[in-house]
Amino acid sequence: MKKIMLALFGLVLALPFAASADDRPQQVVGVMIEINAKPDKVWNIVKNFDGLQNWHPAFSGTPLVKGQNGKRGAIRELSIKDGPKLTEELVAYDDARMVYTYVIVESPLPIDKYQSSMAVHGNAGGGTTVSWIGTFTRKNPRDNVDAKESDAAAVELITGAYKGGLETVKTMAESK
Repeated sequence: MKKIMLALFGLVLALPFAASADDRPQQVVGVMIEINAKPDKVWNIVKNFDGLQNWHPAFSGTPLVKGQNGKRGAIRELSIKDGPKLTEELVAYDDARMVYTYVIVESPLPIDKYQSSMAVHGNAGGGTTVSWIGTFTRKNPRDNVDAKESDAAAVELITGAYKGGLETVKTMAESK
């Protein structure tokens, strides 16, 4: 577990923590899950930048609109089931280390300056630990914001998205 926490800490350090010009506090969300499957098997589920809809229950499509899968600069358009679309760019991808990082380019969500990384690691028990961590600020820069635009609401939104996706990955990897 110590090794996993060090890896998660390393991901946090790799993400930018510069204060925003308007002093909106940067939020950090990290979710880890243990999966009883080999890392390669889990990586094969999550590694395709245009494949999020294959394992995340909230998305109906994630086609690339620019670039190639696994290549820095690839851009995907995410369609939220019964909801809006957003655009994300792949900013780092390492197939050998089983990690990638992406940013939101355009989004109607109440978050701004979003950057996220997903990493797949083998663990001592022969299984896998997946970590998904992101940093962001809330979009609304005002001090007194509506509850649905608050830091707490943004953290809850991203935490729920990460947990929902990772639970599905766990189910898929352990059932195949």
